[in-house]
Amino acid sequence: MLEQPISNRASMSLGSFFSKQLIDVIQWTEEEAGILAARYPMLDMEIQNGAQLTVRESQMAVFVNEGRIADLFAPGRYTLTTQNLPLLTDLLNWDKGFESPFKSDVYFFSTRMQTGQKWGTATPVTIREKEFGAVRLRGYGIYSWHVADPRIFHTKVSGTREVYHVSNIEGQLRNTIVSHMSDAFANSDLSFLDMAANQLEMGRRIAETVKPRFAELGLALDTFVVESLSLPEELQKPLDARIGMSMVGDLARYTQYEAASSIPIAAANEGSPVALGAGLAMGSQMIKMMTAVPPSDAAAKTKFCIACGKAIPKAAKYCSHCGGGQE
Repeated sequence: MLEQPISNRASMSLGSFFSKQLIDVIQWTEEEAGILAARYPMLDMEIQNGAQLTVRESQMAVFVNEGRIADLFAPGRYTLTTQNLPLLTDLLNWDKGFESPFKSDVYFFSTRMQTGQKWGTATPVTIREKEFGAVRLRGYGIYSWHVADPRIFHTKVSGTREVYHVSNIEGQLRNTIVSHMSDAFANSDLSFLDMAANQLEMGRRIAETVKPRFAELGLALDTFVVESLSLPEELQKPLDARIGMSMVGDLARYTQYEAASSIPIAAANEGSPVALGAGLAMGSQMIKMMTAVPPSDAAAKTKFCIACGKAIPKAAKYCSHCGGGQE
């Protein structure tokens, strides 16, 4: 076999080197869950004119040139030419018919819904409640969101990082939710009991308060669920007592009911003199309570005629029935 001249080998080596520096296919698949943004690995390479860009469903791609966002691509397959990169072409002052490769940073963004994100109050949130005044409230639940505007998200959040994860921003989102819970409660005309009973409505109200804050970061809040609202233990006990009193209502009627309920229990213990005595005592007490009739005002102001025995006003000196005088 004849050895090739050194000049030819150098030419082939140089050609291989340049061929490796040109990118003709650009695409991204998420290597792991929880990635929001990833920069395509350029490694000083350039994008070949006519290269293919593939943006899958639940993705968007952004071209950035010298720190400025040049073009944004929705899901689809693109052939990269000056016709498809008008903004980038204008930034670089290229002729519309350029043929040479170009260099630009390419960022892919995951726009799929980030589900099952948890929120909760690490410490109670103080709110002003219309029935109890100032109270401290706890709550927790789940929510979901997605990247809606890659331009804003890249500019304000992810920046030039190689990879940006959900975990990098979830703490800020959770704190944003908790910090705006007070606003949602303050603008609510519901009492705490109504809030706790209608968690779907409270979730909607909190979501409406939080959505603008998410939009400022290029995010969209998709769902927001309140799973629980509660008071601290030291406030829950008085609330339980108040609820109990409301359920009891008329204490006298409740006592009668309790006494009536106890009679069968005492009667069941026929062999126990103590239980029998207690049952008789409770029965007697209940009879007195149920048969006792409070004196009326009219009865307290009347007397009986000493002649005919009929009822007449207490202050009368003569009977209105028989005319008899009264002592």
